[in-house]
Parts: sequence; C-alpha cells; structure tokens
Amino acid sequence: MTAKIHPAVDNGVKAGTPGFAGGTLACKCTTDPVKVSIESDVLFNHVCGCSQCWRPTGALFSMIAVVPTDKVKVLANGHKLKVVDPTKTIQRNACTVCGVHMHGPIVNPKHAFNGLTFVHAERLDKSGWAAPAFAAFVSSVIETGTKPEDMGGIRARLKELKLDPYGSDRGQHRESKRRRKTCHVVKSKSGSQKGRASHDPRPFFISATCSEISPCKSKPP
Repeated sequence: MTAKIHPAVDNGVKAGTPGFAGGTLACKCTTDPVKVSIESDVLFNHVCGCSQCWRPTGALFSMIAVVPTDKVKVLANGHKLKVVDPTKTIQRNACTVCGVHMHGPIVNPKHAFNGLTFVHAERLDKSGWAAPAFAAFVSSVIETGTKPEDMGGIRARLKELKLDPYGSDRGQHRESKRRRKTCHVVKSKSGSQKGRASHDPRPFFISATCSEISPCKSKPP
C-alpha cells in the first residue's frame, strides 16, 4: 500500500507558477473563518514529519512554507487565533475552533529565521505557490503513531516524489559542521530573507531550526 504523505503531493508534486503573488489563507470553519493574507510567493516549501505542525486528517506529513513576516496580515476573525505553545520558537497561531494553524512567525532577533513566518500554503485560495522541495524530520512520524517497520516504504515514497528526506535521516550529527558552514554561505550570499529562495534551503533550514538545541538532536522548533 502506497504511503499517503499529504493530499497536496500524493498525486505528484506540482510545480509552482512563476511570479505567483500570494493569496488568502482560510481556516476550515464554515462560519466566520480566520483569514490571513500572504502578499508574496513562498521562499521555500517542504513536507514535515514533526509532531508540532498541523496536518490534514489522514496525512502523515504536514506541508510547511516560509514567507516574509512583513507579507503576512490577519484579515478576518483574528480573535479566534491563539498561540499553540508560547515556549516554541515558531509561534504557531491556530484557530481555536477548527484547529488549523494559520501562521507561525519567528520573533527572536537572535534566531536565523527571525522575520520569517511558517504557513500552510495548501490553505491558500489560489494555486501556484512554490512546490515542496524536500522532507524534514521524517523519523518523527513515529511519534504520531507510524510503525517503525513502515518507515522504509515512507522514505521510498518520498524519494519517488523527489522529496528527499533531510535532517536526522541523512546523518544530522556527522554533517553538523558542514551544514553550519553551508548555512553561513547561504545567509551571507543572500543578504536577506528575500534572497534565500534561490539557494538550497535544506541545510540552512535544519541548522536554523535546531540552533537553540545543544547538542543538536533534530527536534522540531
């Protein structure tokens, strides 16, 4: 049986539309839904197996996109939002009625992702957002009930979709020094969050999201 990764990729990963300018996120509520405006394309997108992120019913992975925080604006019914866990690096604002995570900014001047916000692009009212390019925290799906013996099939399906597992599944600890170096190169070349989309975000993402854990244990932020 083929593993169900996420509804947005299970039938194949669709390429994004060049020049995509964003849209409006909406939660699942049929009455007074929370709406959040995203006024840009995503900088990068990926599927995530961590236990912290919201995912559609039946999906093994969530799909997380990153956008500049200054391009995010709550349009309607923001009073329904509440931060799921204020102690986390990502301040995941969820609808208190349907549970969908609407936006998750990082507000920490010392953090590499300060000024960026995590969103679920599949909740946008328009298609064309940048396609997911890799899978992070793959082994963490075991924490949400996946049997360890199923992991081989899950990794095989991710690779079939060209969503190569990255992070602890690819030698996180052995490669930590190399990734910190790569992270520095990506950050210095881009100069700003807007420039990161043109570089491979995987080493930078894993290093940055693990940066507050010493030693790095590949836990989600």
